[in-house]
Amino acid sequence: MGTLCENCLNLFSEAMSDAETSPLSAAGSEPATPVRKRPKPGERRVQILQALASMLEQPGAERITTAALAARLDVSEAALYRHFASKAQMFEGLIEFIEQTVFSLVNQIAERESALATDDSSTGSRHAVKVISMLIQFAEKNPGMTRVMVGDALVFENDRLQQRMNQFFDKIESTLKQSLRVVSDASGSATPSVDAQVQASALTAFVMGRLQRFARSGFKRMPSEHLEASLALML
Repeated sequence: MGTLCENCLNLFSEAMSDAETSPLSAAGSEPATPVRKRPKPGERRVQILQALASMLEQPGAERITTAALAARLDVSEAALYRHFASKAQMFEGLIEFIEQTVFSLVNQIAERESALATDDSSTGSRHAVKVISMLIQFAEKNPGMTRVMVGDALVFENDRLQQRMNQFFDKIESTLKQSLRVVSDASGSATPSVDAQVQASALTAFVMGRLQRFARSGFKRMPSEHLEASLALML
């Protein structure tokens, strides 16, 4: 899918700006006869993924057919398969976007926290809070992606897609464990690794539960609801 903006939280928000501009006549006052322009290299792939993510935001979008996706884009199904070998590959494109964006932001948080690092035990907790808050914000800004993250959109798809999302949350849990190990060490715990693992597992389950509720409420129950107070009880 190409290089993504490091601070991007809005899915493909600028990718299609040029493609949506209508051609004008020489006089500049009347629209010219619409002409379907050939997409630039890679542009059609972005259009397909953008449309898929948008369709996942609609009610009853747990299963999207390639026929419906093609109709949304006003192209043939064959045109879709010129860019993706299968629908599973399209979902892999969305998962890749999630992975690249989230872990790019995780790395940015780690770099900033490292620059501000102190010896107090609050450093690890603060880092964990920022990672969780970022993930919740990403989900709120990309509702269709949330359905992919919690697996609702993957129920009828290839099992490897769900396995890849499981690995995504395993990596989030590992990131939180690393942060919280600092807290356990500072508190003088006799079993800092075990304590950090238990806490990281509970926090990851909390995030997944919030995202599930968000998706299954039709995106009405915001995952950030009372987030600060909830995390204060857990950290």
